[in-house]
Amino acid sequence: MATESVFVLLGSNLGDRELLVNQACKMIEERCGKIVAKSRLYESEPWGFKAEHWFLNQVVKVETSLLPDALMLVLLDIEKELGRDRSMPHEGYVSRPMDLDILYFGNEIIDTQMVIAPHPRLHQRRFTLLPLCDVAPDFVHPVMRKTNLQLLDECQDAGKVNIY
Repeated sequence: MATESVFVLLGSNLGDRELLVNQACKMIEERCGKIVAKSRLYESEPWGFKAEHWFLNQVVKVETSLLPDALMLVLLDIEKELGRDRSMPHEGYVSRPMDLDILYFGNEIIDTQMVIAPHPRLHQRRFTLLPLCDVAPDFVHPVMRKTNLQLLDECQDAGKVNIY
């Protein structure tokens, strides 16, 4: 069965963030495919909302044979098992123990009910681009036709992001 290289952003700002990120990586490897690269851990201020705790973020590159929607369903299950509650309606962003976003699904351009890839806001977020550049600096965004390093260089986001 063919595999695809997928880049997933992990984020946590509630609970034992480092433990949760490590657990999420273990669960991704068990259920989605082999993690072939991991970025450093970054600590970043919340983006788009005010929160007491900063996020820990990491990007992993996963070789998966799952189709995009199936992969997203597994990632949503992992979020839920690690304590994320999506049942409460809310406006905008909220603190959460685990957030898993598909950034790229190979070079595919996907727009389904479940998955939009490339992630529509990845080029606007330093907390996404810094760890992404650790694992795939020269990967070319299939829509914008720029490398992740170029996107980082052009990113206007002034949010604080530090190596953890």
